[in-house]
Amino acid sequence: MKLYNTRSGIVLESDNQFYNVPTADWDTLVNRDDLYAHLQQLTQVVASSTTYRDWLQTGLLAPIGRQEVWASGVTYLRSRDARMEESKKAGGDNFYDRVYDAERPELFFKATPERVVGPGANVRIRADSTWNVPEPELTLFITSSGNIVGYTCGNDMSSRSIEGENPLYLPQAKSYDGSAALGPCLYVPESPIAPTSQIRLEIIRNSQAVFTQSIAISQMKRQHTELVSFLYRECSFANGCFLMTGTGIVPTDDFTLRSGDEISITIDGIGTLTNTVA
Repeated sequence: MKLYNTRSGIVLESDNQFYNVPTADWDTLVNRDDLYAHLQQLTQVVASSTTYRDWLQTGLLAPIGRQEVWASGVTYLRSRDARMEESKKAGGDNFYDRVYDAERPELFFKATPERVVGPGANVRIRADSTWNVPEPELTLFITSSGNIVGYTCGNDMSSRSIEGENPLYLPQAKSYDGSAALGPCLYVPESPIAPTSQIRLEIIRNSQAVFTQSIAISQMKRQHTELVSFLYRECSFANGCFLMTGTGIVPTDDFTLRSGDEISITIDGIGTLTNTVA
């Protein structure tokens, strides 16, 4: 099942039928451990109509309310290698090699809800950065009690020139206005997402694809529950939390985003999140 947050209300899609969810309170709706069962029950008591499909044309919003967005780093081998290379001149390259093999994962705060954009909206690159890339990531939605109940596509925009200058600049490289995108929906399956699911990234520039690549979720070194257990050790989240799980897709070192580039991130079962670089 898929939950869409639109300007006209919340829409549930189930078996190609669409339902007007009778609440405007996104936070209360999604922050429940029995979310799948609750949505399944809702389809039994609310009339469905294919006309609700039109709601998706009135403007999709990011599937987020008051939740924080956190992120994981160096969870794929390709990410480790890329970050080691970018930090070599600053002498920080061995940090990422060590964290890849460490018991404790890298976790960092990514964005407040106000800094997150939804489908069709503009993501941004920092004016003081010369090397910028998108990072396509499977993003977990975790309830306040620590259970993973949903998934969405995430774009962790990254300023590699800033982070490469000094690993301590990570917050500036990762967290700024328009640095994160989520969507197109909150995917709520009955069981955890299949590890064979593919994440795909395509970047279009001047109507031509300049980068395309995909990777299976199974290539992640760490388990989703492992990342959640570390995040929730000393942090509480009254409305639940989103956690980006890292990327295994990193464009080559000679690539940087430009204004006008169109970024599309597709994950099997979830859909496609498309944003344009402002």
